[in-house]
Amino acid sequence: MPYEPIAPITWKDGQVEMIDQTRLPGELVIIHPRTVEEMWDAIKKLKVRGAPAIGIAAALGLYLAIKNSRAGDRAEFEAELKQAAAYLASSRPTAVNLFWALKRVQQAVAAATTDDVSSLKELVLKEALAIRDEDEAMCRAIGENGASLLQDAEAVLTHCNAGTLATARYGTALAPIYYLASRGKVLKVFADETRPLLQGARLTAWELHQAGIPVTLITDNMAATVMARGWVQAVIVGADRITANGDVANKIGTYGVAILAREHGIPFYVAAPASTFDLSLSSGDQIPIEERDPAEVSHFGLRPTAPEGINIFNPAFDVTPHRYVTAIITERGIIRPPYKQNIARII
Repeated sequence: MPYEPIAPITWKDGQVEMIDQTRLPGELVIIHPRTVEEMWDAIKKLKVRGAPAIGIAAALGLYLAIKNSRAGDRAEFEAELKQAAAYLASSRPTAVNLFWALKRVQQAVAAATTDDVSSLKELVLKEALAIRDEDEAMCRAIGENGASLLQDAEAVLTHCNAGTLATARYGTALAPIYYLASRGKVLKVFADETRPLLQGARLTAWELHQAGIPVTLITDNMAATVMARGWVQAVIVGADRITANGDVANKIGTYGVAILAREHGIPFYVAAPASTFDLSLSSGDQIPIEERDPAEVSHFGLRPTAPEGINIFNPAFDVTPHRYVTAIITERGIIRPPYKQNIARII
């Protein structure tokens, strides 16, 4: 792709290098978490966000946890690794990539033939970097697969941020847009601002604008009007978890967008890597939904926008039933209904 979006999290010169996404779009700030506690904080406070990027951060967080380990033997080292994984898992309970990445690194260590602690440390870093590299390749493949679904569109609507800032690079929902742009077809994008943390305004609009892709920012409650006027021909979003039947957990507000798309006869596409599927869950009813600080709703920055002491409901995610999903775009191909059978076959 001619446009090479910035990578939100990398390993450079022996340290983690990460964009603090809470500072966008006002300023581009690079941070370097040096401890597992700092990485936990970065994940919890959304300095890094997006399911794939969270998985990469968690894997690198494991290395930060054990790089200075003084474990005397393999058993002690694996116990420390397990403890660090449990700690990192407590940062965000919904993003399945977080648990997937932590499990993958632990399994790689468990399968190692060496008992040398120094070699096991190197293996943890190697596996974390493999997760990052594989995610970038997956995003490229998602972009290529999804491009065929958007080839005839002039404009699309997206919710939250499932672009380069949510992954190793390129993104999931925005990957087909970048792929088509690199081949001369530039789509217009309508980006929901995505209350309450404004990921669409702060992140999606920022990265698309940086890429030279025409983007129009709208408030969440304007999506219906945009669809009714025929300004978009498709909706494409990412996912934080997809169950065996095709139900999709994504940023709060996604479910409403899916209902609007169905009402207006617009295809609703979900783009996600295979690691986002949780086949241990039969339906979205089983997905744990994180509830966040009420101040995210009651305040705009430090300024209160609601009466003090008011009751607030602030779930970070909602679940879109599979019946509203036109297709799921993965690096392994496009999955269409019936989802239970086709997810099992492709994933």
